[in-house]
Amino acid sequence: MLCKFTLPFIASLFCISSLFAQLNIHDSTIFTPLISATFGYQFPGGDLAKQFGSNASIGGSIMFKTKHNWLFGAEGNFMFGQSVKNSDSLLQIISTELGFIIDANGYYADMVYYERGYNFFAKFGKVIPMLSPNPNSGITLLAGAGYIQDKIRIHNPGNTAPQLLGDYKKGYDRLNGGLAVTGAIGYMYLSNTRLLNFSLSFEFMQAWTTPYRERDFDTGQKDTRKFSSQFYTVRASWIIPLYRRVPKEFYTY
Repeated sequence: MLCKFTLPFIASLFCISSLFAQLNIHDSTIFTPLISATFGYQFPGGDLAKQFGSNASIGGSIMFKTKHNWLFGAEGNFMFGQSVKNSDSLLQIISTELGFIIDANGYYADMVYYERGYNFFAKFGKVIPMLSPNPNSGITLLAGAGYIQDKIRIHNPGNTAPQLLGDYKKGYDRLNGGLAVTGAIGYMYLSNTRLLNFSLSFEFMQAWTTPYRERDFDTGQKDTRKFSSQFYTVRASWIIPLYRRVPKEFYTY
């Protein structure tokens, strides 16, 4: 099913790029779709910093750069980390006095905690040709709005603890989500030969989220708080531009 929609979409991008005249990126500002694979390292702030430490993210985007160097498109990222704060007290209600979980075999269960989440945004911005090899590269300014969701992933290797199987685990994961806005400043490099294309940026994200679970098992109550959190992200992207190169000129005598 995914291939049914993905392959025609990718093919349409190539068709769109081929509709525009073949221009020389070295001296002309061109329209081009930009497909990117991204990696970011994030530092949390606000309410989120009370629950998690730093984390990483991977994702991708499809952006369109116009002949006037405007940018618009969409981006999505999967967030993951291993720094979960106060994890010792998270399962206290089902733990022994020493803080251990007894599994179905009567042994201490191994417990590992992760941060997991995702976000997606609609973005727009501008390329300002500065310190660049051509008028299509330079300082980039981006802004966007979208959705973010995160939770604690509680992992019991082998699933030996029945207290944390199925829906029982959801009572402790602190799932929450909501609206987010973002702004970024960076540098985009589109080479004249298409051999090297990348961007580097610093991004700030503000998120307003609410808990989704009907009840947290450790408190026995529904969490009705409103969270205000921030992300400070250093992001690197590898870019595939889909413009057509000007054919080389040959002269015969």
